[in-house]
Amino acid sequence: MRPFDGRHVLLGVTGGIASYKAVSLARLLVQAGATVDVVLSRSAREFVGAITFEAVTGRATCADILDAGNALAHIRLAKTADLVVVAPATADFIARAAQGRADDLLTAVLLATRAPVLVSPAMNDGMWAHRQVLANADHLQSLGYHVLEPAIGPLAFGEGVGPGRMPEPESILVHCGRLLEPISPLAGRHVVVTAGPTREPVDPVRYIGNRSSGRMGVAVAAAAWRRGARVTLVHGPLAVALPDGVTSVAVETTREMRDAVAQALADADVLVMAAAPADFTPAAVADEKIKKTDDAPVLALAHTPDILLDTRALRRPGTIVMGFALETTQVEEHAAAKLARKGLDFIVANDATDPQGGFGVATNRVVILDAQGGREELPVLSKADVAEHLLDRVTEALDGR
Repeated sequence: MRPFDGRHVLLGVTGGIASYKAVSLARLLVQAGATVDVVLSRSAREFVGAITFEAVTGRATCADILDAGNALAHIRLAKTADLVVVAPATADFIARAAQGRADDLLTAVLLATRAPVLVSPAMNDGMWAHRQVLANADHLQSLGYHVLEPAIGPLAFGEGVGPGRMPEPESILVHCGRLLEPISPLAGRHVVVTAGPTREPVDPVRYIGNRSSGRMGVAVAAAAWRRGARVTLVHGPLAVALPDGVTSVAVETTREMRDAVAQALADADVLVMAAAPADFTPAAVADEKIKKTDDAPVLALAHTPDILLDTRALRRPGTIVMGFALETTQVEEHAAAKLARKGLDFIVANDATDPQGGFGVATNRVVILDAQGGREELPVLSKADVAEHLLDRVTEALDGR
């Protein structure tokens, strides 16, 4: 899994109730392809046993700098790590790290490493709100460490809900990926992505829509953010979770999506139109629910706005624009016509009747056409892998401008 395959991650675990979640994080890192060494603080060993981490990583844990044979462990670990992630990071650890202490193996590694460091605080909400803890976290960021904002959720037993909870391992994995990703032409660029369906109201209860889940657009947004981009995701109702890191703009109708895209285009470097906006809308929307009677109502339809055409004049010079064409017949012919008519750099064509592509499945089979007449056919891939291929084409185009 990009960009973890073949990379070396040092996972530091400090002592808190969230320590058990670090086991899941270690497993996710290994499943993604990373080699994972785990350093347990003294207090962490009171919460989670070393043998548990050895079972999921296949490697012995590193415990104490004073253990026999460990005198130079901090130097070895510091040099071999591509990333150091501390999860959970307690208030005590954050204070010691902010002071530059080196009184255990983990803090010694932090002083010796030149790898990026990701710190995931986890503690009671009152502790996280304390000015000293916040000052320590701010100081770590000023030193170049990456400090995640704690999640809001259930805390330890009897402590209710509040900020201070360690983010879920899947979220931490995403942030690890961004730090491991090589520098990309997308870094610092503004990428606008659309995803999901739109809904056109018939009455207060019913709407015209389609079967789009939003999975393809969400995958593109997640991959662009991991590559360092600033991502705005304009989306209709999604059947999948929003990705970490992106700015989300939720819309309902095609007109609302058109307006949101128009606003985001002001400083966009890339536009990827992966959404499936409705093509038709009721000519009139009933104020009340239409009752079921013997005679079925006749529904007059009107065209919705064409987002790509309506916003074409708002694109900045040099903006890379990628559209999608989901067709049922003459797939590539219809896609090529849309590519030319709407002034696109790329169009991604796929067949709605393909059981391994289109709506509602985790895979896709696409053909990428470009404005120079190029054609690239991809095999059946996960939508996440398709997203990587699409962004590779986008970055090539950015390099050429």
